[in-house]
Amino acid sequence: MDSFKIKKGLGRGLSSLIGDIKVDTNINKLSISEIVRNRYQPRKNFDQENLNELTNSIKELGIIQPIIVRKAVDQKSKYEIIAGERRWLAAQNAGLHEVPVVITEADDLKSLEFAIVENVQRIDLNIIEEAQGYQRLIDDFAYDQNKVALFIGKSRSHVSNCLRLLNLPKEVVDLIKNNKLSQGHAKILVGLDNAYFLAKKIIEKELSVRQTENLVKIFKTKNILKFNVKDPNLKHLESNLAGKIGLNVFIKNKKNNTGSLILEYKNLEQLNKLIEVIKSNY
Repeated sequence: MDSFKIKKGLGRGLSSLIGDIKVDTNINKLSISEIVRNRYQPRKNFDQENLNELTNSIKELGIIQPIIVRKAVDQKSKYEIIAGERRWLAAQNAGLHEVPVVITEADDLKSLEFAIVENVQRIDLNIIEEAQGYQRLIDDFAYDQNKVALFIGKSRSHVSNCLRLLNLPKEVVDLIKNNKLSQGHAKILVGLDNAYFLAKKIIEKELSVRQTENLVKIFKTKNILKFNVKDPNLKHLESNLAGKIGLNVFIKNKKNNTGSLILEYKNLEQLNKLIEVIKSNY
């Protein structure tokens, strides 16, 4: 099989990557046991129904598109999958002992890029796995969000919104991973202290995204009201001081009993009078 045919079968994203590296254009056969999974594979869970369908297809037709591999760095005589892990798993389920492969000389960055492109452009990754793939490009290979967006062919806002989900509590992230909470619901919860509590409510009540937005607004309003409720003793003291000096008085007291005392004046005459009182007494 020639290089052109290999590229055509892999799709635009993968073919552009293949063009950057050395490829053995011959189709080889490797034993299932000689192949190991890609340690940079962003996808941790494969949909069982889709995997079963692929297994049945392989039983009938065999593997039409070869698996892309490179020599494993840390395991001699082994080959690491770069693209095609689903085909490799399905081939095992189908009882195959050998699979067709194309061997490349990709480095770690190319290996990660291959894995992300194949998964994102073919079958949508779980949004958390997608975000973790992007984060790895940023952490391990000095990409920034713009470069990730350009590379993957998605908007910068999409990449940014994906990455923001990684800031959610682990419990909420797990709910997204397990498809119990959608991306639309999850992005509303980013930055909230009670994100996990609200996530459980969303699932329990089967709330829509719009209903979730309204729920979050209610909780934010309650927190603001709670924050603004003032100690009755402070209010009484403010009232007494205002009555004595003829100016509005505001006392802000923190939990550690530090804070501020604000005297509100309405004109220069009131300010000068207040300054004179302070100077004469202190």
